[in-house]
Amino acid sequence: MSTTEDQATTLREAVQRARAGGPERHRVKAAEQGKLPVRERVASLLDGGSFTEDGLLARCETDGEGADGVVTGVGTLDGRPVAVIANDPTVKAGSWAPGTVEKMLRLQERAAQIRCPIVYLVDSAGARINEQVRMFPGRRGAGRIFYNQVRLSGVVPQVCVLFGPSAAGGAYIPAFCDIVIMRDGNASMYLGSPRMAEMVIGERVTLEEMGGARMHTAKSGVGHALVATDEEGIAFARRYLSYMPTHFEAATPVAPAVAPASAKALSELIPADENKPFDIHDVLDALLDEGSFLEIHARWAKELVVGYGRLGGRVTGVVANQPKVKGGVLFTDSSDKAARFIQTCNAFNLPLLFLADVPGFMIGTQVEREGIIRHGAKLVSAVSEATVPKISVILRKAYGAGLYAMAGPAFEPDCCIALPGAHIAVMGPSAAINAVHYNQLQAIADESEREARTQELREEYARDIDILHLASEQVVDAVIEPEQLRGELIRRFALAATRVREWPAKRNPVTPV
Repeated sequence: MSTTEDQATTLREAVQRARAGGPERHRVKAAEQGKLPVRERVASLLDGGSFTEDGLLARCETDGEGADGVVTGVGTLDGRPVAVIANDPTVKAGSWAPGTVEKMLRLQERAAQIRCPIVYLVDSAGARINEQVRMFPGRRGAGRIFYNQVRLSGVVPQVCVLFGPSAAGGAYIPAFCDIVIMRDGNASMYLGSPRMAEMVIGERVTLEEMGGARMHTAKSGVGHALVATDEEGIAFARRYLSYMPTHFEAATPVAPAVAPASAKALSELIPADENKPFDIHDVLDALLDEGSFLEIHARWAKELVVGYGRLGGRVTGVVANQPKVKGGVLFTDSSDKAARFIQTCNAFNLPLLFLADVPGFMIGTQVEREGIIRHGAKLVSAVSEATVPKISVILRKAYGAGLYAMAGPAFEPDCCIALPGAHIAVMGPSAAINAVHYNQLQAIADESEREARTQELREEYARDIDILHLASEQVVDAVIEPEQLRGELIRRFALAATRVREWPAKRNPVTPV
């Protein structure tokens, strides 16, 4: 056999080893956990035959397996370019070596050059400690990955699908992404493992309690979506990207317009009594194109609903109070949830629809200690900074700073619409009468007389904040019958599409955190 033939054989064997990934026993273990092989994950994400891989033979002469535990390259999704970084858990548990980091950096730089989304398919045990000097601290070390993520933030969409662990410093990859999709039972992220926590701080805790998918999607808010399988996680990522432009200056995908899923009238879905709860999802089913709503953070801070939908085929970000959970009152977590969502929509030029039925922000010792003022200010900052088209709809009520959080008139919405019977005020009638007339009412000895006077004052207050009075004072731009709302929104968003996006030049805002 000639030298050329020997080289060709050696090359074919190296390619075969690289594509195979780690040892057979590791591939079997991954299959037992219900994990798709790394290249099947990539293939499921992208259009068939579109993936162009880079660095397949990285460190093949050093490790002799798995192209250093990460697959990188660019393909297309629905015909649009998408960059992919995918850990291979069968190669040393997807851990990072110097070559791993270099491949990831080059792919990030490539995505920046061609301005396309990056999808991180994460399943990694973190850094290889025995190679830390070469991969951790330097200018082309692991820290550069996070630096690149921050630079790319708001330039291109960044999506993380977490299939397994994302440990220690590697946990910041999901944290810097726009959305984190976590697989139930397998996915986890944490700065310190349960074993480390026990050794360092004496805490005994399970992996799920420390950083599991259910905890992060319901408690910490670091995870945005919980899925049952690898396939479901990839499908969620594909659907998410279908709402996003390729980069922040690109056009947003448009779909054929379809009628809403529900034919029920909004007047039937929204009780006239502002104290009676209802499910805002029913309203969304009657407003948005059928099957178009993709809820984000569905398990976290459920008193507020956020997600992407379509109105007449065009993408719209939705921020809606949920009256059936805690009365729709805003808490610290729901403030953070809304602020992050608004910032994402504004970054990628997605118009915002606010559906307000909010008593205001929560009060009390606990929330004050949690920093409700700081978190609320973060939300109000996000609403203020959003220069995309935004429409505020007052479904029943918007009291106190809840009006500000839901893009009330002072925050330059393209319009503020109210349904008949809606109220806007510093506070509701009961709270207002108690605040202003408490001493006067307590001075009335006769209980029935006191109750009658209380009711009289409430009715007087309600007349002052009546929607006709508010429209007369131009507090609201229009009062719309519920059955006309969908058509009104489609027309108004179309008229606002060319909105000029201006904001004062500055280095950066000093935003509450």
